[in-house]
Amino acid sequence: MEKLISGIHKFQADVFAPNETFFRKLADGQTPQALFITCSDSRMVPDLICQTRPGELFVLRNAGNIVPPFTPGVPSGEAATIEYAIRGLGIKHIVLCGHTRCGAMQAVADPQCTANMPRVRQWLDHAQASAEIVCSCYSHLPDEARWKVMVQENVLVQLEHLRTHPSVATALARGELKLHAWVYKMETGEVFAYRPELGQFARLEAGEDPAPAYPLSRRSESLLAQAV
Repeated sequence: MEKLISGIHKFQADVFAPNETFFRKLADGQTPQALFITCSDSRMVPDLICQTRPGELFVLRNAGNIVPPFTPGVPSGEAATIEYAIRGLGIKHIVLCGHTRCGAMQAVADPQCTANMPRVRQWLDHAQASAEIVCSCYSHLPDEARWKVMVQENVLVQLEHLRTHPSVATALARGELKLHAWVYKMETGEVFAYRPELGQFARLEAGEDPAPAYPLSRRSESLLAQAV
């Protein structure tokens, strides 16, 4: 805790004080550029990866960057955050970003990892379709490659879940929203975006404005397994 408290004082002195006007303006409201849905993993830091400033990203994080399908009458923090982003903040882009070496995806592949964590196991059931796709289509791959593919397939499965939310479906129908599927490769710092025209993930290049990931197209197994 000493490191956290020391960091707070350093922030106040070295960051907030020299930029007080900026931070006071932020107190009046927010106009983020995108809703960024990603994993709770401590190694995933959206503002660092995207080099954004406070107020530019509206962030939703949980284990496995999961978006439960919309269920009428069932309260959900994810559903509330998504709806507020679109209807309260007018966000036009949603980025769903997974990452390599994801422990949640390893637990999906091997349920024994969460044998003593029933709540985690129940939560990860929302990624069951990802596991079945990998088992059905990629069983011939070695474990390490299947783990890579699981991360990618889960991003696409959760993107499909995202489309079941009324606020998302309505904004898409009106042409007011774009969905993006990304994977962060923590070993190299690269980010890969899903390219519908290729049916695979490809590295984001400088200055590139990639097409939205929706609608999804048929995926190329061999390239998908090697992309990230």
